Amino acid sequence: MPKLTPTRLPEVILVEPDVHRDDRGFFLEVYHAGKYGAGGVEETFVQDNHSRSAGGILRGLHGQRERPQGKLVRAIEGEIFDVAVDVRVGSPNFGKWVGATLRGDNFHQLYVPPGFLHGFCVVSDRADVEYKCTDFYDPADEIGVRWDDPEIGIEWPMRDPQLSGKDAVLPALSEIGDLLPRYKG
Repeated sequence: MPKLTPTRLPEVILVEPDVHRDDRGFFLEVYHAGKYGAGGVEETFVQDNHSRSAGGILRGLHGQRERPQGKLVRAIEGEIFDVAVDVRVGSPNFGKWVGATLRGDNFHQLYVPPGFLHGFCVVSDRADVEYKCTDFYDPADEIGVRWDDPEIGIEWPMRDPQLSGKDAVLPALSEIGDLLPRYKG
């Protein structure tokens, strides 16, 4: 069985799959609806994404307004520092963040539920990241927040990441309050 552990933001779950290794290599279940559901990841996933990034790249912080996506994230090669930020208006954890190191060789995954912003930075020379999503991507529904918003205070493992043009001009969390999803308790 995989080990599913709630983080300090209990809806965000660290998944440590059961990896079977031998002299031929390894085998693991990357996702199993019944086993993950029993551990708190009960969402239905409808889209899989794969990104490759060079070292020093930071992607995020991204989310959605009306149709928030939950994400099950893993690094298949390299190492990333993966972050989730609770931006559900009315949540007792609003504005709080949690991070986890995901590496191709540790097979760990991070479940980021709907209503949370997501971002990651690449701390190895390169990283390939795959993630499952609970809703389809809609660029018109996307919201974002600055990676270094002091109100959130994420402790990134790098100082001067390389950002996309879009991510470089994202607003602070306090500037997008009307666009944020609501906490449903």
